[in-house]
Amino acid sequence: MNAMVELRSVHKSFGTTEVLRGIDLTVAAGEVAVVLGPSGSGKSTLLRTINHLEKVDRGWISVDGGLVGYRRGAESPARRAFGRGGRGRAADRLYELREREVLRQRTGIGFVFQNFNLFPHLTVLENLVEAPVAVQRRPRKEAEAAARKLLERVGLAEKAGAYPGQLSGGQQQRVAIARALALAPKVLLFDEPTSALDPELVGEVLDVIKDLAHRGTTMIVVTHEIGFAREVADTVVFMDGGRIVEQGPPRQVLDRPRHERTRAFLSKVL
Repeated sequence: MNAMVELRSVHKSFGTTEVLRGIDLTVAAGEVAVVLGPSGSGKSTLLRTINHLEKVDRGWISVDGGLVGYRRGAESPARRAFGRGGRGRAADRLYELREREVLRQRTGIGFVFQNFNLFPHLTVLENLVEAPVAVQRRPRKEAEAAARKLLERVGLAEKAGAYPGQLSGGQQQRVAIARALALAPKVLLFDEPTSALDPELVGEVLDVIKDLAHRGTTMIVVTHEIGFAREVADTVVFMDGGRIVEQGPPRQVLDRPRHERTRAFLSKVL
């Protein structure tokens, strides 16, 4: 299996609250992993550690074979040593990357938030063009041409000159997906992408994500949409209390869950 995303023994605490308690997860290239679980189970924090919006306390994460947020081996003592308190062989220590290096890594890890996070003062087209031009130094004409193709792909070609406030929630979320795709990421992370939408708008966003899945896009999707998980997921991951309780193909986890906690959760949402 060609792993695109790997998490090994990932721990994360906020103060005295341990939010992630030793997460091990592998997502293959082209695979869709859907993460389910009750509120407070650590799902959103899991996503935020993958693109280093939250720094892990222990363990490590890699995307396409490269460590996220850290570099292994001897480094300048001014850089923070990570893991085992900095003890052990120098070659085994992890050192935190500088912010500009982390930002460069994030261009390969697309993130679609619950509440869209579009720039309200920019048009739809400008929202898509901003990062490719500023971060990737792509020529503006090239970035605009690519952005228009992406807007067509998500069914919003006619909204290029509109501002986010002029769009419905479903349209804004589709723009947010197109914006994430504009950087040609290696993996897309979705944090409950339909939770802020009116029920009648959910389908239009899920249809775009389904199309991405059919195109072989590597994705990790946190959602409560069980029907979507059943239809699109290669792997369903059920989290509770900061741990992965159960994971496997949809038919196993959703139809024949092995763990009592999974069965109890599904009985309330199905």
